[in-house]
Amino acid sequence: MRICRFTDGDDPRFGLVDGAGERIAEISGDPLYTKIDLTGQTFDVADVRLLAPVIPRSKVVAIGRNYADHAREMGSELPAEPMMFFIPNTSVCGPGDPVVIPPFATEISYEAELAVVIGRMCKDVATEDARSVVFGYTCANDVTARDLQRTDGQWARAKGMDTFTPLGPWIETDLDTDDLAVRSTVDGDLRQDGTTADLHFGIPELIAHASAAFTLLPGDVILTGTPAGVGPITAGQRCEVEIEGIGALANPFVAADDDL
Repeated sequence: MRICRFTDGDDPRFGLVDGAGERIAEISGDPLYTKIDLTGQTFDVADVRLLAPVIPRSKVVAIGRNYADHAREMGSELPAEPMMFFIPNTSVCGPGDPVVIPPFATEISYEAELAVVIGRMCKDVATEDARSVVFGYTCANDVTARDLQRTDGQWARAKGMDTFTPLGPWIETDLDTDDLAVRSTVDGDLRQDGTTADLHFGIPELIAHASAAFTLLPGDVILTGTPAGVGPITAGQRCEVEIEGIGALANPFVAADDDL
């Protein structure tokens, strides 16, 4: 089941997307909190604006260096435990939204990632039970200001600025994530071509590790890490993240002083 969040000019609403990704059947309420109930109204995807499929209620938990090839390209070792950091929910934007590069950030990088959406409040989840707290999965771009990452000594500003966490195009609730292709392109040129089979820590381990430290809430998002191939992107370019079984998330990159 594909669940999207969209607007046709009015308040955001939720819907079910058909297999072709062309039609939306509107549902009432927020599916994180209410059962799926069709309103009877339908829309063409081409006639609406897709929004970030979820706005995390409290946090985005991101995982660093979770692919061996990416750790190598960054000159780092694989961590002994999942390396977690927070991204504010104000960093989230949706499909087609511009990623706005502030004037004080000069070295911007894209990172294609599989995102896990948590479906219920949970704490101290056992690895074997972790899938039971998952609502679904979506595409993410963990945009990073490498210059700020180096100078700040921690990653909050480098990865948490407004619009630096695109999510979308929708949430896929039924997905085998053991071996999914994870790709990114910049202006149509392939930059990343990985697979979730190469995750250093799998999704159940990440959920267990995160929930051991803090309570996860419905709508919280876990970013699972990025494969090799990350690189620079500048204003005027467009990045597309594509994950097998979900779809594609595309965003233009613009300078803060550009006419949006």
